[in-house]
Amino acid sequence: MRSALCAEFVGTFFLVFAGTGAIVVDATTHALTHVGVSTVFGLVVMVLVYALGHVSGAHFNPAVTTGFWAAGEFPAGKVPAYVAAQIAGAVAASASLRLVFGTAAGLGATVPATGIVPSLVLEALMTMLLMLVILGSAVDGRAIRGFAGLAIGGTIGLDALFGGPISGASMNPARSFGPALVAGVWRDQWVYWAAPVAGALLAVAAFRLLRPEVPAHNRGFRRGAAAPGGGDEAG
Repeated sequence: MRSALCAEFVGTFFLVFAGTGAIVVDATTHALTHVGVSTVFGLVVMVLVYALGHVSGAHFNPAVTTGFWAAGEFPAGKVPAYVAAQIAGAVAASASLRLVFGTAAGLGATVPATGIVPSLVLEALMTMLLMLVILGSAVDGRAIRGFAGLAIGGTIGLDALFGGPISGASMNPARSFGPALVAGVWRDQWVYWAAPVAGALLAVAAFRLLRPEVPAHNRGFRRGAAAPGGGDEAG
């Protein structure tokens, strides 16, 4: 458990440090563009899934951890510790960015750009898609497991490309909480907790309809979680 929690802390740290760091760097230099920032988020999740998926399941996301619990792929007793490690990693990453860049770009804090309802819906649906990809690529053993990191990272990048300008494409309560705490940007923070968790639970329900029975011996990564991103790999 200690190794798993350390992996969740480190993984979430680098997810937020690289992802929101890309937002800060782009705001400072205008060198990355929205496409570049989206690509960074997808790539960092992909590499972290491959690096740490075998240690903790590479959740890096309280919504993903909740989804794996709801899917029966993760024990309820470990959920609070995983979420605490993820939040701590996100806060540490945001604090590190503040030391380097100050509060440029609000440290990548997520706020609705066009009102609460569009962001609420987008965040829920984007997280639902992410969780479906995680379940389909990392839990169902009939999938080609070696491609789970690519699928999950690609989903993060895809969601960020079309959802970023509207909601920030968080899909991750820890990713939103870290910058909010350190930069003091709290507007509509509840959206980035309620919508991702709801989306993850919707994905679990949908996955059960799509795959009503998956034999235990045919399931993918079962080291205690899932990946998200990213039951074992997710971000």
